[in-house]
Amino acid sequence: MGAAVEAVSSNGTYSFSKPNRDSITLLAGLGVEGDIHAGVTVKHRSRVAQDPTLPNLRQVHLIHRELFDELHEEGFEVGPGALGENVTTSGIDLLALPVGTLLHLGDEAVVEVTGLRNPCLQIDHFQDGLLKRVVGRDTDGTLVRKAGIMSIVRTGGTIRPGDALDIVLPAEPHRPLERV
Repeated sequence: MGAAVEAVSSNGTYSFSKPNRDSITLLAGLGVEGDIHAGVTVKHRSRVAQDPTLPNLRQVHLIHRELFDELHEEGFEVGPGALGENVTTSGIDLLALPVGTLLHLGDEAVVEVTGLRNPCLQIDHFQDGLLKRVVGRDTDGTLVRKAGIMSIVRTGGTIRPGDALDIVLPAEPHRPLERV
């Protein structure tokens, strides 16, 4: 089975989780139509407080469903949209992708991977102890962020659960993902 879109979510108001939708429409250079985080400049509250003129590198948030499976085994109940992502995927190791990877979602939409989501304490307000499960350290002591990746919309289009997801890697050398 190839990589696919499992679920799509959006919300027009600030909230931690985003409700699942039958479809979402991506708008080139902006993000998810009607989503609070859509825009050319930063929309996440912490980023706006720092500098509201910075470019929005967090237009579309993607999380791999396999993270939810892992968290379920540790006793957490987390499903699509619960952590505020717009697109839940399956069959792809999102965290291993390099910066600049193009993800073709459905028939038309294309997003470019910009970096890792840097989860905040709101995750523990959602479910106590969850932050330690999505941010930790590997055996070498390196910080590991598992709460998904961020991207910008290169080509707009409508995406739905069940749509195929195709990956186009950038030219080498590849740059590993860092928090954005």
